[in-house]
Amino acid sequence: MTTRRTLVLTRRALALSSLLLALAGALWWSRGAPRSFHVHGFGPPTRDAEPGPPRVAPEKAAGAAFVPFAEGLEQPVGVVAAPGEPGVLYVVEKVGRVVRLRGRERAVVADLSARVSTDSEQGLLGLAFHPKYAENGRVFVNLTNTRGDTEVLELHRAAGGAFDTASPKLVLGVKQPYANHNGGHLVFGPDGLLWIGLGDGGSGGDPHRNGQNPTVLLGKMLRLDVDQGGPPVIQMLGLRNPWRYSFDRETNDLWIGDVGQDLWEEVDAVRAQDALDGGQNFGWNVMEGAHCFGTRSCDSSAFVAPVVTYGRGSGCSVIGGVVYRGSALPALRGHYLYSDFCTGVLRTVRVEWPDGGAAPRVLEELDWKQALDPKGRIRAVTSFGEDFDGELYVASLEGTVFKLARVRSE
Repeated sequence: MTTRRTLVLTRRALALSSLLLALAGALWWSRGAPRSFHVHGFGPPTRDAEPGPPRVAPEKAAGAAFVPFAEGLEQPVGVVAAPGEPGVLYVVEKVGRVVRLRGRERAVVADLSARVSTDSEQGLLGLAFHPKYAENGRVFVNLTNTRGDTEVLELHRAAGGAFDTASPKLVLGVKQPYANHNGGHLVFGPDGLLWIGLGDGGSGGDPHRNGQNPTVLLGKMLRLDVDQGGPPVIQMLGLRNPWRYSFDRETNDLWIGDVGQDLWEEVDAVRAQDALDGGQNFGWNVMEGAHCFGTRSCDSSAFVAPVVTYGRGSGCSVIGGVVYRGSALPALRGHYLYSDFCTGVLRTVRVEWPDGGAAPRVLEELDWKQALDPKGRIRAVTSFGEDFDGELYVASLEGTVFKLARVRSE
């Protein structure tokens, strides 16, 4: 164990000594990216690209593409719409701020920078609005505090639409043993409860075996009833670092991007009712993706198999996305779009759920990068978001939020 941990720390030291501290993998990919945020996995993508899904021809995009929507932001890691506020988006900045975008107007509605730590993968990481936000003004944030521990806080809308940060209510606190693998995302599910994804606590290889420990909150998907109170419920386990998850707004199926260790990234999908029933185990740290971790053989029979896996030839840190339900690109409807922090891929997978079966069947995988980002401007992807109408946004740590929009008529 000591030897393996030493090797992991050595890899990290080598990555952090590069010219671009935050993005060792991006040295292979692009011109670089902002500092103070490093890759979730330890290894950068290899120069030998692995076979990927078929590329979509530009004409299939039917005149749609990702275009800059908001620029000059500081390390955006989330794009969220609020119930009852069409035409408004909220951007989560890792440095501790929430920025409201309304047309050309831009305003900081919450500044928690004095409360957060921003080293490594720490910071203000998640934002979710109560389903009845329009009436009750309740909003929730997920951050790492100045000690590096996770806090989920409840804020309230104040006069003028800003959030009152003077007296936040702590609804969940979790001790973090290391600075990475914090998870950080927040989503209200179709059950009206707050879903909180937590990583395994960090370091490398899950040294405390939190992922498979049913008595700890780390490495889990939690559900929290913020209306009735009470402790969080462990809904799912075996997660390494669920970096962005979403519910399909049409079917309520749950999709999770779970960041891998040294070799494999994965995307998981759970049918709506199965997600609400809970109990799924995604396998970490017995499995990494669809492969045994650290051993030549293992028993995978109890684990949920990923829908998608890919290796270091395609990237180094999966960014979970959404199932597209907008109208800008009809050909994309029903496809789950995801990316990778190091390579900026834009890939989709479409599945169907057999009657009586818990596992989805993959119908199609596609590579949309050339079609939707022909100039390769989308790099250092941190998150996807949807607006009030289901249109799609991509946040880049470099400071830009892109929107999928029709740029020319066909």
